[in-house]
Amino acid sequence: MGKRAVVVIDIQNDYFPGGKHELEGIEEAAANAARVIETARRNGDRVIHVQHVFPGQDAPFFTPGSDGTDINAIVAPHEGETVVVKNHPNPFLRTDLKQVLDSDGIEEVVVVGAMSHMCIDAAVRAASDHGFRTTVVEDACATRDLEWNGTTVPAAAVHAAMMSALGFAYATVTDTDSYLRG
Repeated sequence: MGKRAVVVIDIQNDYFPGGKHELEGIEEAAANAARVIETARRNGDRVIHVQHVFPGQDAPFFTPGSDGTDINAIVAPHEGETVVVKNHPNPFLRTDLKQVLDSDGIEEVVVVGAMSHMCIDAAVRAASDHGFRTTVVEDACATRDLEWNGTTVPAAAVHAAMMSALGFAYATVTDTDSYLRG
């Protein structure tokens, strides 16, 4: 097994068109994530899927037992791939993700998924804090418009702000084509 793991975060049905919490560009991001995942599988890198399930039935999305919590078919786990279920934005918080990575001797974590401003941010910062070399494949991530004090911040600006912050101190930020060429 390689010393690299691709960590696929929350590419779940509720984020896709018709879901409870649609993201801008999720279909393109998921297609890019699928390319990263397939390359990882061919190279013998570890692929770990993270699935967010809120703990209560009153959740705004990712409701326990709903189709919206299912990992989308485009990136569905293969037999033998680990699925880490989380209840918080940070996939390391109260899960066994770090133990899974450590048990395989993983040194580098490659992050793809959703949402750029929330779970991707939390995952990348935590991975870096835990000492993993961390890469974000930015066009394999998606987000949505946000609102603050009556101002709508477009998804593209949210994404750019997050990637610039992560690239400053926490991770190498790249795009799918560059990552796959590397």
